[in-house]
Amino acid sequence: MTFRMPLLAHSHQPSRRSARQPSHQPSHQPSHQPVRLSSAVVGALLVLSATTTLAIDARPAHAQGTRDFAWEGSIPRGRWLYVRNLNGAVRVERASGAKAEVTAEKRVKRGSADDVRIEVKTLANDDILICAIWTENTTCDEEGYRTRGNSWNRRSEVSVEFTVRLPDGVKLVSSSVNGGIQIEGATSEVEASTVNGSITASSTGGPVRASTVNGGIEVRMRELGSGELEFETVNGSIEVELPADVNAELDMRTVNGRVSSDFPLTISGRINPRHIRATLGTGGPRLKLSTINGSVEIRKR
Repeated sequence: MTFRMPLLAHSHQPSRRSARQPSHQPSHQPSHQPVRLSSAVVGALLVLSATTTLAIDARPAHAQGTRDFAWEGSIPRGRWLYVRNLNGAVRVERASGAKAEVTAEKRVKRGSADDVRIEVKTLANDDILICAIWTENTTCDEEGYRTRGNSWNRRSEVSVEFTVRLPDGVKLVSSSVNGGIQIEGATSEVEASTVNGSITASSTGGPVRASTVNGGIEVRMRELGSGELEFETVNGSIEVELPADVNAELDMRTVNGRVSSDFPLTISGRINPRHIRATLGTGGPRLKLSTINGSVEIRKR
């Protein structure tokens, strides 16, 4: 049967909602997948996480000296800026002018700041790629990191904190592994991914995609585009704020948490309080929100 409901019921096994944290198109569209890592990079990060306290908060830390890296340049509207990190947060804000600015500060607990280099590449169609690199055998491109062998320096404990000032109309891909991502002031398409950290991402345009494993997700956008949008975590809640006149197909699921919506939903078939498939408005792009431990919420702008 088909009916409409303004608010969805709680799961029969709710959990306390996790605390919120402040939260290519050179020749083709980005893959819309989390940052890809080779097995050697993953192994190195496991070593790193066992020997240091990792920066998993998107909030800016206290300044520790001068900036270790600074880049400024023009990126045409509709093109992509990629900022990739492995250990540390990424914070994005709106640029005051037409040029993009990216700065980075290295935080050293052990070893040397020289253990990490930051590379800038101009890709096809004037896209820009900026990556923090920890080993000589590691490379980075618009799809993610790759490495040959396992040359991680176990005595090095260096994190990198990126600050990005994004001009109007420029699309953004931002990723980390051990670090949160905070994006404010974007005006176009956004993709954000990490493993250990929360994500907050806001765009006055859109669409926005976000994924993490250990952390919550908060997203605000005004445009959904035409493709599928995914918001995925394992340990954390998800909140997505959409325009009041949104039209979309909705897929929301959790195991330990609640599912709720500010919008009236048209639901067909059997109701599962922990997995809801529904239509918003007249239907449109598919929105998938999925977590294991946390709540899933759709909010109206």
